[in-house]
Amino acid sequence: MKLTFGQKIKNLREDLELNQTELGRAVNMTQRKISYIECNKYEPSIQDIIALCNFFKVSSDYLLGINKEYKYYD
Repeated sequence: MKLTFGQKIKNLREDLELNQTELGRAVNMTQRKISYIECNKYEPSIQDIIALCNFFKVSSDYLLGINKEYKYYD
């Protein structure tokens, strides 16, 4: 099953045991925006994608579905 961008963000957030508000604070977004991203109701901007990649230490290729592998970077 192919995960959506939002599902990947939700899974990464839950792996770190964060709620949407905590993630939002960490990446300078509102809880509502995080919720909309996770539900695929909002298409994140490039700046949003960069912030999420940097926070979770994953590649944009992974989040965007270009590369299926779950890779962390340093």
